[in-house]
Amino acid sequence: MATTGSATPQEEQVDKGLKGGALGLISTTIIATASVAPAYSIAATLVFVVAVVSLQAPAVAVLAFVPMLLTSIGYSELNKADPDCGTTFTWATRAFGPKTGWAGGWGIIVSDVLVMASLAQVAGQYGFLLFNAKGIGSNATSPWVLLVGVLWIVVMTYICYRGIEVSANFQKVLLGIELVMLLVLSVTALVKVGTGNAPAGHLTPSASWLNPFSVPNFSAFVSGVILMVFIYWGWDTAVAVNEETKDKNKTPGRAAIISTVILLVTYAIVIFSMESFAGIKTTGNGLGNLANAGDVLSVQGSLVFGTSGFGTFLSRLLLLMVLSSAAASTQTTILPTARTTLSMAVYKAIPASFAKIHRTHLTPTVSTIVMGAISAIVYIAFNFASNGIGVIGDAVIAIGLYIAFYYGLTGFTCAWYYRKNLTSSARNLWMQGILPVAGGLILFFLGGWSLWLNDFTMWTVPGINWQVGGAFVIAAVSAIVGLIVFAYCRFAQPAFFRKQTLTRATPTLAPDE
Repeated sequence: MATTGSATPQEEQVDKGLKGGALGLISTTIIATASVAPAYSIAATLVFVVAVVSLQAPAVAVLAFVPMLLTSIGYSELNKADPDCGTTFTWATRAFGPKTGWAGGWGIIVSDVLVMASLAQVAGQYGFLLFNAKGIGSNATSPWVLLVGVLWIVVMTYICYRGIEVSANFQKVLLGIELVMLLVLSVTALVKVGTGNAPAGHLTPSASWLNPFSVPNFSAFVSGVILMVFIYWGWDTAVAVNEETKDKNKTPGRAAIISTVILLVTYAIVIFSMESFAGIKTTGNGLGNLANAGDVLSVQGSLVFGTSGFGTFLSRLLLLMVLSSAAASTQTTILPTARTTLSMAVYKAIPASFAKIHRTHLTPTVSTIVMGAISAIVYIAFNFASNGIGVIGDAVIAIGLYIAFYYGLTGFTCAWYYRKNLTSSARNLWMQGILPVAGGLILFFLGGWSLWLNDFTMWTVPGINWQVGGAFVIAAVSAIVGLIVFAYCRFAQPAFFRKQTLTRATPTLAPDE
């Protein structure tokens, strides 16, 4: 990062030890897109979106893309100045100070840990559905599903531990299967609609589905956008692996922007086709049927492809695709979190053990293993506390709040960091100021509004019998844990909070090239 002065005597430049130059633009874009897990995101979210915005799901998908694109521009601009794997943590600390930066880092950690539970659940269920063990796969509370989900986290953690290149190559295969199958599913569904061979309740595609003003009310509109923000979330993994890319000042930012555009096109095609083929009825394969919330694509797949001959093969391949999508997202969720905690440890914001790097694989060791272990513990707790699909919906809303926080914070950080540079050209004013701030404002509004959304489950506070939403409980508990960890780190790691290890003037701590 450009500096305005030399480091203070207390500052110490430390090589993080990551493998620089391991990823090109294509690999980084693949990691960013795979991290979002399009198939998993649709499978876990589409029914909830339709439940609140009805036929206007395509319109909401397009509008949710806007703050994502604006924020990705902010990420790209900040990465040019400071390609640090700590991303929001590092940048916000330089711009606003250690407390704000630490909060940004915690937002990344919480979002990633919470989503791992639903990823593992999907992986566990779809693993059994793939082998036609519907009795187990359809039971979200099955101990076998729990076991497979935990093992899934273990395997993905090991792959991340083995090295960034192994991870990238694994992603290429998984994402290729995923995108091809989503396209095949969408085209086949639309052909069946066009030829009149779709199930009862199917609809003719209409441009009116892109009209956001047809959403019943503003609250429903915001609810839908927040849910859609979740299905775009994850492209920032491209920037989290910036220290391991070629041309690390430019490649990660470009990959982040490209991936958001790929996701927009993919979601538009899939949502249009599924809405046309299934309709929004609340029975059968309808997208309004909450019973389909956990595996909407598998339900549609058996009807789109049929249950005999080559259709059976495609249906199984579709299940494999969702499974591979969950695998991709599980792996690429561990990657950025481990690198965030690595950066926080290097700058002494959390215990130094999180900065340990494997001598051979050049990956964060403690950060990766701890991320996997905590994710498994949270998944087990969620599984036992779950009362069905509601907890998944609540988790999505809670995750959306933290996503909006750290993405939005990055947008504001970009403008503040470049504040003295904004008037130097029209390009800088828009790309470093207006657009990132607009994205941040939209996301902060959405995050704040999400606190008043209708939750999918309700919890009774013991002793006083107050009813609170499940999403609020998840978000609040995560915040309380964050405050406890923050207090401990401030006591145990005082140098960071005294601005002795990371300020605007601190050289970026990066691997030697």
